[in-house]
Order: sequence, then structure tokens, then C-alpha cells
Amino acid sequence: MIHYKSKAEIELMRESSLLVSKTLALVAALIKPGLTTLHINNLADEFIKDNKALASFKGYHGFPFACCISVNDAVVHGFPSTYELKDGDIISVDVGVFKNGFHGDSAYTFAIGEISPEIRQLLRVTKDSLYKGIEKAIHGNRVGDIANAIQQYTEKEHGYGVVRDLVGHGLGRHLHEEPQVPNFGKRGTGAKLKEGMVIAIEPMINLGTKDVYHDKDGWTIRTADGKPAAHYEHDICIQKGKADILSSFVETEAAEKANTALCSDY
Repeated sequence: MIHYKSKAEIELMRESSLLVSKTLALVAALIKPGLTTLHINNLADEFIKDNKALASFKGYHGFPFACCISVNDAVVHGFPSTYELKDGDIISVDVGVFKNGFHGDSAYTFAIGEISPEIRQLLRVTKDSLYKGIEKAIHGNRVGDIANAIQQYTEKEHGYGVVRDLVGHGLGRHLHEEPQVPNFGKRGTGAKLKEGMVIAIEPMINLGTKDVYHDKDGWTIRTADGKPAAHYEHDICIQKGKADILSSFVETEAAEKANTALCSDY
């Protein structure tokens, strides 16, 4: 069942989504080689608490952390750990918050130091594909229009693997609601998009094969061929003419740029 949100509820959801965005911006400002992924998780958890919210993922179906932190060949749902980031890594940070009765959910993939041109292009294309999907997230279209736009750009134009096992989703009072929002599919298929729907669009794109497997921790999803993966996610409210993006990468991108410039000075 799809739950449609009122204008007042959408504004509450925007507040939750923007708190996630601020959390990702905090990570962007601090992330560097030598930092452990567990330290990143703990900083994010404290920041969320300080803003009078709860980490949506913590305890969700038994997940023990505030953030999903996935490094290199980990696509999503990675466990924060004592692993120390090193130059050349990429790290996807997926964060959810629960505030004022509603969830926000967003993700961003960061480059640590110098990464190869091949991997940098993977990040760029994956982020661009998110916005290509958002362009189709308007009243009167269907979920398949979003899915097809992402698949065509990443898989058909760039030859990347589009993960089939994991999808985007509706969002609201529950972290995962209907409809499911795949990153692959046919135009004109799937649930019809209507005003008041809020969905999380989240391309999960692999440099190589689309195939994935569960790590031994039971949560982390890794690429079958060991090649890196990228993940970006925005919360979207369906409207007529143009989608309303409730989350934001503006602060995250600014902090990322500043951090990169600072690190290059040393």
C-alpha cells in the first residue's frame, strides 16, 4: 500500500532528509586516510542525537550501527569497523534519521585521496544517473520510467553493472514503504507516480558485473567480481512537472571540495 503525504507531512520529511544531508556533510568535512569507518559511524550517531533525532538504521532488523559504511567492493549495508581508510579507497556512507515521526534516508560515495580515472568516472556516472532518474520522478509517470533512465545511462551507455538484488523504496513513517523503485526496468511499467508520494531513489552501480553476494556478516553486500561499486541516494517528493528533492548534496559537495583542497596542501 502506498502512503501519500500531506504538505505538512512533506515538510516534516524535508527536515528529516536535510538532517541526513547535514550528517553526510559532516562526514565529507572529516573523512581522510587513517580514519576508521567505526569512528565515522560514531561521529554520525552523535551528531544525529545532538539534533534530537534517532538513527533509523540502528536496530533495524538487528543492524547494530547508525550508518551503513561500504568500502570499495562493498555495495551497501557495510558494517563500520576498525578498518583504516587508505589513499585510493572509495567509501559509500548511507544514513537514515527518524525525527518528528518521519524518516529521511540518503547516501553518498566519497573518494579517499587519489583514485583512478576509471573509478572516478564510476562515481560521476552513478551520481549523474541519480539525477536522470529524478527527472522522470513526476506525476503521471511510472516507476519503470525512473528505473529505465538509470539503467540506460549506466548499463547501456557506460557498460556498468546495475544491481538487481537491491532497490529504492517508498519512505515516510516507515523506513521502507511501497513502492519499490528498481534501477532497472522498462518505461511505462510499475506503479504510477502521483503527487504526495515520497520515494528514495538510490542507484547502486558496479564497475563490473551486476552480480553480488552476502558477506559472512550477513549484511554486507559485495560485488561478485571484487570490483568497486558506487551508491548515491536522494529522497524525492513526486509533483507535477518537476520532482521536489527533499535531501541535498550541496553542503556535502562543498565540504568534500574543501576537504580535498586541504588534504592536497599537505
